[in-house]
Amino acid sequence: MVEQLKKEVFEANLELIRRGVVVYTWGNVSGIDRNNGVMVIKPSGIDYAKMRPEDMVIVSLETGETIEGKWKPSSDTKTHLEIYKAFPQIKGIAHTHSVNAVAFAQAGLDIPALGTTHADYFYGSIPCTRELTQKEVEDSYEENTGKVIVECILKRKIDPQIIPGIIVKNHGPFSWGKDPADSVYHAVVMDIVAEMNLKTLMLNPCASMKSYILDKHYMRKHGANEYYGQG
Repeated sequence: MVEQLKKEVFEANLELIRRGVVVYTWGNVSGIDRNNGVMVIKPSGIDYAKMRPEDMVIVSLETGETIEGKWKPSSDTKTHLEIYKAFPQIKGIAHTHSVNAVAFAQAGLDIPALGTTHADYFYGSIPCTRELTQKEVEDSYEENTGKVIVECILKRKIDPQIIPGIIVKNHGPFSWGKDPADSVYHAVVMDIVAEMNLKTLMLNPCASMKSYILDKHYMRKHGANEYYGQG
């Protein structure tokens, strides 16, 4: 089971490169095996081109300590763990510094739902967290980044299954899904809709979308009576 998860996490990390949402080593993907109480994550700072499935690092879900792997796990490991601990339905997490989503994060703005592409995957605006305090940064930066993500989701009463991503103020996007590949898919969609929004808001700063359009497009793919695709 864990060996298969290592392969899935490895392939998901490579997909970040293939889809153009990561340059150099600016990103990571993890996956979780809750039955065995472990998370598999990309090693810190390793060149994607030289990376192999056996390079993935296995850490304890409970303690964050490395169980298996010759490399240090991603520096964002504690952030991933906080999200997994808070939301049992999440089984894969991706983090990038993709340009368009980061633009909204640096501006401290939600990515608003302005069109049907957004509505097909995110049932509402993609939230931006609050800024971390100096104490939060100095005490345990990565852990507190995860806590701020969880805080934002709970405070806004967001269902992480229907809004599978968030942006951290001044930092960048985290996305998630039913497995590592799904988390990457949502990372790619998030950056595409962020790019669409940047261009839309340049043309019309007052642009918006009616809630019934959001409802229709999300529900036809994800609702009880969904009919998009081949079933």
